Order: sequence, then structure tokens, then C-alpha cells
Amino acid sequence: MLKPLCLLLSVMIVAACATSPLGRSQLQLFSDTEVAQMGLAAYDEIRKKEPVESDPRVNAYVRCVARAITALVPSTGQAWEVTVFRDESANAFALPGGKIGVNTGLLKVATNQHQLATVVGHEVAHVLARHSGERLSNQTLVGTGLQAVQAIGGSMTPAKQQLMGLLGVGAQVGVLLPFSRTQESEADLLGLDLMARAGFDPRQSVALWQNMARTNGGGPPEFLSTHPSPGGRIEALQNRLPQAVSLYEQARAQGRQPGCRAP
Repeated sequence: MLKPLCLLLSVMIVAACATSPLGRSQLQLFSDTEVAQMGLAAYDEIRKKEPVESDPRVNAYVRCVARAITALVPSTGQAWEVTVFRDESANAFALPGGKIGVNTGLLKVATNQHQLATVVGHEVAHVLARHSGERLSNQTLVGTGLQAVQAIGGSMTPAKQQLMGLLGVGAQVGVLLPFSRTQESEADLLGLDLMARAGFDPRQSVALWQNMARTNGGGPPEFLSTHPSPGGRIEALQNRLPQAVSLYEQARAQGRQPGCRAP
């Protein structure tokens, strides 16, 4: 009995093999539609729980940056939605299904539109690279992911918290499940290209991570803990800057020049 089950599992894994935008092999046991439905449910849950920022200037600023970036993302037939949460932690997330959350505390660390675009681009890159589905798939193989997926409805159980953490929500639900080092590095590079193509200066990404390091006593921010050190992250970004600056200059020449004004 064990041998047929192992064979079936092997077939499933082979069938679920995918490739990330940077050419890395991924395991994707769930369809994009299934993961998007989970993302939408998680977003609704957070909206019910977390206080939302009402200042129109803050909302306009964050949405201006997010719109410039998501305008370059392949359409899924559904517009991206952005919510600013009144929370002092320097945090943000993007969920499958086209939902973005930004905490007001992030605006104290990301001090201009280019630095805010660094974080938004990074989070959107996680979605584009299908990192949430990859994490759900990996957890399902070890026997914990399926339980979390089945808990999407109903009250806030530990399994449901785990699911939301796997999707990338983080501190809002009290469960921090950071993306892997590989996924974080991938999102850094993809996000850098994305912000540059939107007309934001990619050189400001270095200043953003320096601000993050100072804010967190030299370590990474809470939502990036256990991942590449600020020094390693900055070095990788600097190595990619020539390509990103070229994309930025092309974007500016094509008229993509965001003028998002911080409140």
C-alpha cells in the first residue's frame, strides 16, 4: 500500500512543478484561483480586525504609489485594492487576489515615494512570484498546510492564523511566518525592477533598507526577520542597480514619472 501512495505523491509533485520569474523551480499544489480565494478571505478578516486610517491625504499618497506599481502587473480581471491600517509597526503586505495593506508606521521609515515604492514593489513581487502558493504547497507536504487551508472559514483558530501567516499577512494576525531567504531575495530583485519600471528611483531602495536597519537596531524589520541581513540585502540590491537604473531611465523617458506627495 505504501509504494502506490509514494508513487502517487511523486506524480503529484512532478505535475505541480512550476518556475518562478527568476527561473527557480517551485512546488505549486494549488491553483492561482484557489490561492487568490484564500487571499481575499484573509484580507476581509484583517479589515474586520484592524483599524483603518481615515486621513484622506495618507490614503491618497499610499494609493498613488501602489497604483503606479500595480499598473505594470498583468491584469487578472480584478483591480488591486489598497488599505492603509492605523498601526505603528513598519509593516506591509500584498495578498494573492490583488490586495495590499500598508501600516502607517511604515511611512515613518519609508520617507519618500521612492522608498515606499521599494516596500510595495517587494510585497507585490511576492504575489507575482507565487510565493504564498509555494509556501502552502510545501507546508501541505509536511502535513500542516492542508489543515490550515481547510480552516479558511469560521472563527480565528490557530490553523486559520497559520494560513494567513503562510499567505504573507504576518503580524496583523499574531503569527509571524516569514518568507524564506530565497523568496525574500527573489522579491527584493523583482521588486526593484518593478519599482524602476514604474518610474521610482531604485537607488532609494538602499536608503530604505538602511532606515529599516536603524529603526530595528541593526536587524531586519519584524516582517523580514530570519532573512537576509540588511548588509547582504543592500549588497544584492547594489549589484542589480545598473539594470534597475536603466529601467528607471527608460520609464522616465516614456513619461512614467509618479508625483506621489507624502502628507
